[in-house]
Amino acid sequence: MLFDVATMNAQDTYKVLISTVVPRPIAWITTQDVDGTLNAAPFSFFNAVSGNPPVVAIGIGGRGPGDAKDTGNVIRRTGEFVVNLVSNELAEKMNVTAIDFGPEVNELAEAGLTTVPSVHVKPPRIAESPVSFECKRLVTVDVGNDRSVILGSVVAIHVRDDCVLDPARHYIDTPKLDLIGRMHGGGWYARTTDRFDLPRIPVDAWPERKKAAE
Repeated sequence: MLFDVATMNAQDTYKVLISTVVPRPIAWITTQDVDGTLNAAPFSFFNAVSGNPPVVAIGIGGRGPGDAKDTGNVIRRTGEFVVNLVSNELAEKMNVTAIDFGPEVNELAEAGLTTVPSVHVKPPRIAESPVSFECKRLVTVDVGNDRSVILGSVVAIHVRDDCVLDPARHYIDTPKLDLIGRMHGGGWYARTTDRFDLPRIPVDAWPERKKAAE
């Protein structure tokens, strides 16, 4: 079936997008405003888009025209943020920080989370998160009246000690991170416990593999 975006309203287009682009990693973003106010919120329009230099992209929707939510507005003012990843055991706490609190509410406190100082940016990272990326804003692209895409340069990566297999070789125990991803609808998520291994095929091995498959 064709879903012609030109004939669809924004909500229907959004529904089809989030039902098909799955699972999506979750950027659990912490920010610190110029007055010191802390904020934490999860965003699932997120991914790593460059390895060298390391860059992440986050899509932030607002509550109305000209609004990029508390997170987007603080990043505009300060240029700094931390992306924390969400493990399965932190799902409920992450969901608390998704509540539409006012800017005066500390979501981290409401969720019973603790923070630790970052190294290169002012916003702290979430201590309970197995992975945190300290980021500095590269550019903010406004893609609508209440939507923006933020590209952030990753300046430091924190990985929980027990999830590092070999520090010298930078080997991470990815399954042990036990991360979750956003799925469809209002509240569906996916665990990363169901995996399969599919190595890439070397080009010189393809003719024989293709012949065997015929």
